[in-house]
Amino acid sequence: MSHAYTNEPPTHGKVLLATNYGDLEIELWPKEAPRAVRNFVQLCLEGYYDGTRFHRIVPGAFVQGGDPTGTGTGGESIYGRPFALECHPRLRFERRGRVAMAHHGDPDANTSQFFMTLDKQPELDQTHTLFGKVVGDTLYNLAAIGQLERAPGSEAPLYPVVVRAATVLANPFPEIVPR
Repeated sequence: MSHAYTNEPPTHGKVLLATNYGDLEIELWPKEAPRAVRNFVQLCLEGYYDGTRFHRIVPGAFVQGGDPTGTGTGGESIYGRPFALECHPRLRFERRGRVAMAHHGDPDANTSQFFMTLDKQPELDQTHTLFGKVVGDTLYNLAAIGQLERAPGSEAPLYPVVVRAATVLANPFPEIVPR
């Protein structure tokens, strides 16, 4: 019997983002990116992402969300300030569906914004905190979002992609509860 070998560490914890374009199921890497996963899970538990929009689509690259202002300029972390980059050598942007913290050029300025890759993006390795992956058939929903028409002269989708609810299905940090 043969076994497929993967260098990728096992996931622990799961979040479901219910959008108006279908669900996105995300498995998490809390051991490899503890601050990012703790931040993401806490914000999900508190309803922070509910009603937010994916404000940026870069075809073939990624979709970005997590900004309550919907502009790409807002967002806060649970720590009261931006938090630093967390990199793990076994986590790589080697396929679509990777979930990582978004920042504006400063890898130590992570807040609430995140992105999901639409294809492999090896140039992002060690420059963005990779903390989860979209799994199962929900990858098709992510691909569909990535193909949406954008507003003229913009990276924003022409028709809003809204996170209706962010639900923690399996909490990797049982001590985390809504504040």
